[in-house]
Amino acid sequence: MTNIFITTGAVFGALGIIFGAFGAHALKKIFNNEQLKNFETGVKYQMYHAILLIIVGFNLNYITKLQTLLYYSLTLGIVLFSFSIYALCISSAWNKKVKILGPITPIGGLMLLTAWVLLILNSIN
Repeated sequence: MTNIFITTGAVFGALGIIFGAFGAHALKKIFNNEQLKNFETGVKYQMYHAILLIIVGFNLNYITKLQTLLYYSLTLGIVLFSFSIYALCISSAWNKKVKILGPITPIGGLMLLTAWVLLILNSIN
């Protein structure tokens, strides 16, 4: 399971590079400043948490239930938070904002916060 932390983090990191470059170049032409800033926020949070997945993966000797929950909280949090921001920005730029995505972003943020709390709990156990 430690390899899944590292592999998932590496995949999210690679996607973060791709999305960041895409946002800085291709989307810069169709996004307004606010959309570009929001898109960049999604990329930053994705990268921060991709790095966290990798660091945690390299520091695990065995996997506990708490660490498994940490993995799923991070992974789901990245998908819900960052990817909903990407979708909101793109749909807004096309004047077809998907309103259901709005409430998904804070749920993703809550999952990321949960992951940090789980990391704290893991470190004191």
